[in-house]
Amino acid sequence: QVQFAESGGGLVQSGGSLRLSCVASGFVFDMTAMGWYRQAPGKQREFLAGITGGGITNYPDSVKGRFTISRDNAKNTVYLQMKSLKPEDTAVYYCHRVGAYDSWGQGTQVTVSS
Repeated sequence: QVQFAESGGGLVQSGGSLRLSCVASGFVFDMTAMGWYRQAPGKQREFLAGITGGGITNYPDSVKGRFTISRDNAKNTVYLQMKSLKPEDTAVYYCHRVGAYDSWGQGTQVTVSS
């Protein structure tokens, strides 16, 4: 069974930083592209960052330079380092296999105060 367990969210002031973690299980992690996504209340889920099994990354322009995705294949874990956070970054953050139709995890709440 594919599972994702996100952690590391919390309340942070505008301009602050957070590092999110996601432990994945139920599939061959080191051969799988992983992504981070977020969903704010009343909005659609948004792609934030992707990383291939070999470590090639991609980001939308909206977060490029502020968010960094990385992975530790030995720990089946993907990370999202976020800096210069803004109130509009407030959302529930999720990790997921890129392009897969798995169920989503619980996510981790990130709240950025102004």
